[in-house]
Amino acid sequence: MSLEFAILGFLHYHPYSGYDLKKAFDVSIHHFWPADQSQIYRTLGRLTEQGLAEVEVVEQTERPDRKVYHITPAGREALRGWLSSAMPQQEARSAALIQVFFAGQLSDEEILAKFEAATQSMRAVLEVYQHVPEEIEEYVTAIGSPREEFFWMLTLELGIQSMQTQIDWMESVMRRIRNKEHPAQ
Repeated sequence: MSLEFAILGFLHYHPYSGYDLKKAFDVSIHHFWPADQSQIYRTLGRLTEQGLAEVEVVEQTERPDRKVYHITPAGREALRGWLSSAMPQQEARSAALIQVFFAGQLSDEEILAKFEAATQSMRAVLEVYQHVPEEIEEYVTAIGSPREEFFWMLTLELGIQSMQTQIDWMESVMRRIRNKEHPAQ
């Protein structure tokens, strides 16, 4: 359900084609709500059927006609209602933690290799997060709302803090394993 509201949120700012929505997702909320092109187009179809968005066909001479989606008044009302409602509960699922839970079956070397690889991967994600402000600059300019930008940056702040917390935890785990602060096999 959140994908629908993410799309309505973007359409609230500006009319977009499905392709342009995908680009907006990829430089802004992809870090916490990824969507592929087909999901976006299917959802745009549902939003249009429900009367929450409408499509405008823009004729092009050298390319196929372009479909541009606009939020409707009913879409704005639905978005506002959703934004005003209680925050959805996060589903606590983690395949990585399932691996950690059962990792006692591996040797310390295997576990350390797994944690080192994961830490490197998380550092790479953290590096990507550092570049988000410059990547969304065109959207910041297009929307022209310092208030909206403030709330966008709050999501980035949480992403950075969460990633750093996970890295810190992993480094602590690796240190404890290296120091043999656990029962031997």
